[in-house]
Amino acid sequence: MKHLCVFICHLLVFVCLCTIIPSVNGRKFHRSCNKHHHNQGDSCNSTTNFNILSFGAKANGVSDDSKKLVAAWKLACKVGGGILQIPSDHKFLIKPVTLQGPCKAHVVLQIDGTLLAPSKRSKSNLYQWINFKWVHNITIQGSGTIDGQGYNWWESKNALDIKPTALRFYASEDILVRDITIKNSPQVHLKFDNSRGVKVENITVLAPGNSPNTDGIHLQNTRDVEILHSNIGTGDDCISVQTGCSNVHIHHISCGPGHGISIGGLGKDKTIACVSDVVVENSNIQNTLYGTRIKTWQGGIGLVKNITFSNIQVANVNFPIVINQYYCDKSFCNNQTGSIAIKEVKFDRISGSYSTQPIHLACSNDIPCTEIDLSDIQLKPSRRPLEGSQLQHALCYNSYGISKGQLVPSSMNYCLKKDGGGSVNQISRLSNELC
Repeated sequence: MKHLCVFICHLLVFVCLCTIIPSVNGRKFHRSCNKHHHNQGDSCNSTTNFNILSFGAKANGVSDDSKKLVAAWKLACKVGGGILQIPSDHKFLIKPVTLQGPCKAHVVLQIDGTLLAPSKRSKSNLYQWINFKWVHNITIQGSGTIDGQGYNWWESKNALDIKPTALRFYASEDILVRDITIKNSPQVHLKFDNSRGVKVENITVLAPGNSPNTDGIHLQNTRDVEILHSNIGTGDDCISVQTGCSNVHIHHISCGPGHGISIGGLGKDKTIACVSDVVVENSNIQNTLYGTRIKTWQGGIGLVKNITFSNIQVANVNFPIVINQYYCDKSFCNNQTGSIAIKEVKFDRISGSYSTQPIHLACSNDIPCTEIDLSDIQLKPSRRPLEGSQLQHALCYNSYGISKGQLVPSSMNYCLKKDGGGSVNQISRLSNELC
């Protein structure tokens, strides 16, 4: 009986060891699983990291990897803290796709490789190439590139061709885009539409200066925005702020070539447009057609108010300071009555060189610009006039406000009119009620 008890005890010890040893080996495996293959993702976090290569992407820049991107996105969107990885040293051809939310939790799109748009024009009726829809709490980051390959699109003279935006967010919130490069979009590079809580930081946007309608960053019906520490050079506006935008802070931007940093054009086809609370500051604008600009169409309805352009350095900019309520993107536009009201606009500490005209404030006959501040502006010609042309004096038409500090050229001292009286204030009140 004694021997039987000893045998049973030894047997129990053996069974326990057999149970414990695999558990120890399992722990050792999990501790060492972070030694993964280069660019293949971290197998330790396989439940949250989704490498597009694991979904069968060819990554040769020729084969269509669109479905692989969408499949990886859907899984990353379903889990908490999902990370979709676009690995470096690979090129992925992506046709127009929509990456849709809402997602379970924060999602990261880690772009370290290159996403390529099709190089040939297509008959697709999509206005976007990579479209994010109904996404809340997303980060797009990395050292990689989104390449729109827009050369063939720019050459098209067919007005019916729909040129897609490279990267667009629609009805989304809490968006962070940082560190990536976006280049050569057929049209706009980065667009935020009907969104809020946007931050764009340390990105690069590139397109040739003669590429048409290739705005760098385009905001529309979007609020609570910060754009900072970015380099943007395109064939159109570096940053464009359109109707429905408010609480926008743009700072530490290098802009050029292109058309400067603009609000508008607003009010086309007699539409309502409202923009407020925009600050553009501590930035450099060089070799552009315009510097700081507000542009509206004749006949529009609405209000632009509380806009500040401050501490802007310009170099060889044709028109550094512009308000144009006669905006027209064609060779001829019919005159129309009425205009969007513009008030409370401050141009402060704008200095550098201009090549055509230092300031151009062309306000509506019907609705003048009011409460315009010009302070500490120093602008000097960058070159001699081209043959057959001449440098133009400061223009302030039907614009009311105050000038203070040192103004160069001195003609700006006499540019603005004094307060226009009750009629001007009445117009401002009506526009304010509308927006």
